[in-house]
Formats: sequence, structure tokens, C-alpha cells
Amino acid sequence: MWQISGSAMANAFEIIVLIGATASGKSAVAMELAQRLGGEILSVDSMQVYRHMDIGTAKPTADEQRRVRHHLIDVVDPDQVFTVSRFVELADAAIADARQRGVPLIVTGGTPLYYKALFEGLFEGPGADPQVRARLGQFSNADLHARLAEVDPASAARIHVNDTKRLVRALEVYEVTGQPISSFQTDWARGQRRYDATWYGLAWERSALNRRINARVKQMIEAGWVDEVRGLIERYGTLSKTAAEAAGYTELMAHLRGEISLEDAIEQIKIATRQLARRQMKWFRRFDGVKWLEGQMGVEGVVGEIVGR
Repeated sequence: MWQISGSAMANAFEIIVLIGATASGKSAVAMELAQRLGGEILSVDSMQVYRHMDIGTAKPTADEQRRVRHHLIDVVDPDQVFTVSRFVELADAAIADARQRGVPLIVTGGTPLYYKALFEGLFEGPGADPQVRARLGQFSNADLHARLAEVDPASAARIHVNDTKRLVRALEVYEVTGQPISSFQTDWARGQRRYDATWYGLAWERSALNRRINARVKQMIEAGWVDEVRGLIERYGTLSKTAAEAAGYTELMAHLRGEISLEDAIEQIKIATRQLARRQMKWFRRFDGVKWLEGQMGVEGVVGEIVGR
């Protein structure tokens, strides 16, 4: 049974969204907020859905999950693919259940696409075309990006030249439909939100956030992250294509195969995580109606701003 603090009183159902970059302190704020309101937490994190990927995904501890009920944690094994549509399906069910019970939900996590799909609808576009994908796969990333810049400048400006998957998908949509993928996504963004919610964000000055990221990577390594990855390899052999996108796991697997030193792996993880944080914030800044709070206020300061709304 999940316990809440003695002073916490259950309120009527509401949704409070808390966004921010990785290592911004969302989880600590969400825990305190949930306990104050007698609420539960809905995880919007594409990597915390995977069982046994605990340390590297900064998953809530067993004690935290005992104190506050978390939804969409440990949903699938890491050799399975987990899709955005599956996330929306499960999140919709969790929201319906919380509404029925009159329990507030704190919606937090670090996957912007999941937020967009949950609150604005899921843009699926045309189905995959194996022939088109096979042909596009013959070109270099530089060629793909140059072609995308010709037919869909908006998407080319947004998609990095090294992001093969998204480059191919954008060009595939254009070739199948004759329209740039950005036009579909613009129409999608004009839709009404699927759920009413109050939105908050945690903002940090970049150098301060980078220091927090570096410190957290160090802490994760000290907590046994390398052994966690070794256990995943022994148990599953490899990760699914979606699980493998988790920051740090690919680098540590390369280390365990003897391809790079642990020191190099750690440095690469820090760099990749800082890049992830920048991408997250670019996404999050596009959401309307977010009240941004300074992360340096600390947990009590941020929660005080929210509950005093």
C-alpha cells in the first residue's frame, strides 16, 4: 500500500505537469508535490518503462515507489520495443483510473515526444514503406540531410545530420505523400489538448545544469551502473532499438566489450547527456502555457510556488 505523509490530504482529480531537462530535479519536486497533495506520479520517460534499467535511467527507488505510487515504471523488458502509441494507451488508462478515484496526478519525465503525443494527439503519418527505406538507406547522412533541406527546410533545420532514423522518416513521408513531414506536424500542433493540466517547468542556467549532469553521471557510476549494464548483457544479450537509445547504456556496453576505456565511456556519457538536455529544452520551450520556475530555488521553493498557485 502506498503511504503519504500525515499532513497530505487527497484532493480532487487534477493534472499537474512538471517538465525540465534531465538532472533538473523534476523527480524530487514531483515526489514532494505528490506527498503534499496525496497524489500519484505518472512517468513520462521512454527509458524508465524498461525493467532492470534502474541506475542509468534515474528510476525512482523502491522506497520512493512505496511512498508514492508511480505509473508507467517497469512496463517491459529491455529487449522489447516500446512505442509512443503504447505509451499513450497506457497513460490514458492511468489518467482515467486516477480521475475515477479522485487522485491528483503529477505528470513528469524527460521525453518531450511523449508529452506531445499524450496532450496533443499522436501524429503517425503514413505507414512505413520498406522499398523507400531500403533505397534511402543507401545514401550517406550528409546526402540525406542535403536532400531534406531541398524538400523540407523546416525539418532539415530541426533534424541533426547524424540522426539517421529521423532523416529517413522525414524523406519517406515526403516521397510517400508528396508533402513535407513538417506540414503534418504543424497541423498536428494546432489541435486542442486532450487533457486539461497546469504546466510548470524547471529552468537552469546552462553551466549549472551541466555541473549537475556531470555530478549525476559520477554518482550513477559509483552506484554500480557498470554492473547493471553487465547484468543486462548477460540476461538479454542486447537491448531493443528503443531501449538502446537510453543515454549511457551504449557507451558502457562498448566499454564492457573492450572497445573503449571506462574513463572515455564516462566522458562520452557526460557529453551525450548534456546534448540530450539541450534537445529536451528546445522541445519543452515550444509548449504553451508553462510557468517556468528557477531550479536553484530548491525542492521546497519550487513546491511552495506550485501549491501556492
